[in-house]
Amino acid sequence: MPRMVITHAVVDIEQWLKGKAERASLISTVATDVTDHVALDGSKSVAITGDAHDIADVQAMLALPSPELADAMQRHGVLPPVTVYIEK
Repeated sequence: MPRMVITHAVVDIEQWLKGKAERASLISTVATDVTDHVALDGSKSVAITGDAHDIADVQAMLALPSPELADAMQRHGVLPPVTVYIEK
């Protein structure tokens, strides 16, 4: 399984961190070993890593988020753009 890194900014780091369990549950449909990361520089930049089952599924999930994922992203304060990196 390739490792994926998803990066984006958030409105508030603490608000985003409160959604950790929900986020991991939603992302677990396309990846395992989901982990949250925050930037050390004090910015509002974050990253999520995980082992992707299928890259096409990750792309599809983010291109057209389910209503549940879109709602969670809004509540967690996700700010576009969302960038996905894949281990090669």
